Amino acid sequence: MDSSEPDITSHPQEEDIESERQTSPALVIDPGKDSQSPKASFVEQNQVVIGGECDCQSPNVSSVDKSQVVIDSEHDSQTPSVSSVDKSQEEIDGENCQTPKVSSVNKFEMGVTGELVSQSPNPLSVDASGDGVIVKSEDDMYVIPKVGMEFESEDDAYKCYSRYAVLEGFSIRKDFVNKSRINGAVVSRRYTCYRQGYRPNKHYVNVKKSRQETRTGCLAHMTIARQPNGKFRVTHFETKHNHELVTPSTAHMLPSQKRLNFVQAVEADLANHPGMDGVPKLGMSFDSEDHAYEFYNTYAGRVGFSVRKDYVNRSKIDGAVASRRFTCFREGFRQKDKRDLNVKRPRKETRIGCLAQLVISRQPDGKYRITHFEEKHNHELVAACRVRMLRSQKRLAVAQGVDGNLVDGSEIQPRLASEVLCKTIGDCKNLAYDPVDYKSKLPFRRMREMREGEADRIQLYFQSKHLKNPSFFYAIQLDADDQIANIFWVDAKMVVDYSDFGDVVCFDTTCRLYKDCRLFAPFIGVNHHKQMVILGAALLYDETVESFKWLFQTFVEAMSGKKPKTILTDGNAIMTEAIDSVLPETHHRMCVWHVYQNALRQLSHMFVGSGSFINDLSSCFFDHEEEEDFINAWKAMLDVYGLWENEWLHEIFECREKWAVAYGRHNFCADIKSAQLCENFTAKLKKYLKSDLDVLPFFKHLGKVVNDWHYKELEANYDMGQHMPRLMGDVILLKQARDIYTPKMFEWFQLEYETCLNIVVNQCTENGSLFEYKVSIYGQLQEYTVTFNSVDENVACNCMKFEFVGLLCSHALKVLDYRNIKLLPTKYILKRWTKDARV
Repeated sequence: MDSSEPDITSHPQEEDIESERQTSPALVIDPGKDSQSPKASFVEQNQVVIGGECDCQSPNVSSVDKSQVVIDSEHDSQTPSVSSVDKSQEEIDGENCQTPKVSSVNKFEMGVTGELVSQSPNPLSVDASGDGVIVKSEDDMYVIPKVGMEFESEDDAYKCYSRYAVLEGFSIRKDFVNKSRINGAVVSRRYTCYRQGYRPNKHYVNVKKSRQETRTGCLAHMTIARQPNGKFRVTHFETKHNHELVTPSTAHMLPSQKRLNFVQAVEADLANHPGMDGVPKLGMSFDSEDHAYEFYNTYAGRVGFSVRKDYVNRSKIDGAVASRRFTCFREGFRQKDKRDLNVKRPRKETRIGCLAQLVISRQPDGKYRITHFEEKHNHELVAACRVRMLRSQKRLAVAQGVDGNLVDGSEIQPRLASEVLCKTIGDCKNLAYDPVDYKSKLPFRRMREMREGEADRIQLYFQSKHLKNPSFFYAIQLDADDQIANIFWVDAKMVVDYSDFGDVVCFDTTCRLYKDCRLFAPFIGVNHHKQMVILGAALLYDETVESFKWLFQTFVEAMSGKKPKTILTDGNAIMTEAIDSVLPETHHRMCVWHVYQNALRQLSHMFVGSGSFINDLSSCFFDHEEEEDFINAWKAMLDVYGLWENEWLHEIFECREKWAVAYGRHNFCADIKSAQLCENFTAKLKKYLKSDLDVLPFFKHLGKVVNDWHYKELEANYDMGQHMPRLMGDVILLKQARDIYTPKMFEWFQLEYETCLNIVVNQCTENGSLFEYKVSIYGQLQEYTVTFNSVDENVACNCMKFEFVGLLCSHALKVLDYRNIKLLPTKYILKRWTKDARV
């Protein structure tokens, strides 16, 4: 923690206030003519209600204690002098209210709701419930701080204390802050008088003209602490100062008041000159360096970039800032560091030499004037929806509830940043369909039963989804008893994802492995960041060939007839028959992820007492792209753990060509297994799929998980535009690849290029325009055959990495370099892996 505050206490005072409300009478004055009260020394009543049609004047009120003054007047109300108003709440709801002279903290307006507010065009909403006064955020309000008062945020507390300080005649500074070690949130904070403490002298020995001493050890301060409800409560409030307070005529010179004046001046200037829109111009002046920074940062937020403080030129006499430059955060270039050679995962490159900047310099009158402004940037600016992610804009970002998550109608409070920031896409063409497919009714009864009332809740849920968003598509298959047998659904975002990344689809039926669970079967894909995306989903209460045929036909119809190039399943015979019937042109493979999940179930007894078995098993399934390596690793695993007699392993090895990554590499699979390893999708939903639980919480939780995926893609897209991956060297090929590929794919490509540097060409044979190269990694016996056609510059390797994942292998890159081809041919750049995959 940053600091601690031993004397933090809480004084609710709830009982005292309540008792006074019960015992104190109410004085009601309703005159028909002018009412004057020359002098009232003390008013103890709890509530004074004044409602008349004539003027009401009160020349002098010395003290109004624990009272609530409510005025509902149609004419002027004047209170020339009010010395102290303590523990009261007042508000104005009349035509005019004038308070020429108010000492200390009592410049308050009064009105019908009995609330205490400042003289401001925008009244402050104050709720006097609970132990203290709950103060809601407004820009131009103040309230007298008191122990027990609660604020919605730390910033609201600062604003309140700052306005109180200006009226009293002192300025404030932020002192210690105590933050949580768990999430970094502020636990407590202290605001002090600007004359708190003493300045150390050791740093100013050699200064010719020392700075004027301002600190006098003043103890005035306000301490706030976060409560369990998330609000901040005043736990300590010290009002006594050990120095003279400034007069109203000089209050504008206080630092905290200067900031308020600057903001008001900028707003007024923009209101008077709407054409300026806050754009910096040469000659504009500011009261301080901080004001200039705030102005430029606000401008940057509207345009779409982040601001960095660059060089500063200080006076040798007093150390004050003489000039300062603010630049775009992509200014300059990062200096090379010898230590970078030993960094396993270097930071991404952000600086690209942008020249946009603002320069200010101090004038003889003490103000700062813009002396240079460069507006142009050499990079794309950030879209308005992503400005909040910029570093200098984060503190300006305001949390906004967006009615766009996939769990419409959910009463669960959002906890993920993605539940607020992500929107469903509803701009797609409305899909005309009949939700109930009577033509494809099952000729028999469904295999699984539903809970009582579950069918009605499912239909109502999907009907409401479709009514809110007509692009939401769902279809229902009935059984012989006209009961729901299967349900399929897809929203507009899933349709868009399929149009961009629907070349490879994994039909995930991992839920079949879990007992007492509904069969949830999503269609999964992988995007250009190698992140999982959901392309559609189904709940199956029947697992016959007819049901799977209906499901795949409905899926293709929802996607406008577009069929995937490759579909991965768990290899179930019934499912295979349905796919061969509906998707004959689609290449069908067993998903290695599903086979691995089944292996974990079948071999769970092997995990006891053997920490290395699961690593060896995973290596056999995912790490060997060469057939010989895979077979050797498999046999070694059987030897080490004595599994030669295991029947399940024997059966799965016999059909290895259907699932092992060393086989079938001529078919594109988009390396979807890597995404599945990172996101065990169905495991996160397992507890919501229990057949004895209500189905609606499952739908809502599924929406939250999918929204989280959408948010991760938004983050990756933003990061892609702001940061450039580090290059291992000044190589033209790598620079080209970095500009084209997404950061994730470029890192993979750069590893292939790094490997190719250690590859040697062992042999070359020529047959007309065809060249055949034998290459191998230096020091290894394994050889690869790469063919090259000099006519059309086609290159192909027998490892088939390009055919399998869509990225040229290190062997092909070696041959291209050997042929002096320094740029990647466009024919070997798959759009689905590029930054423009969604364009």
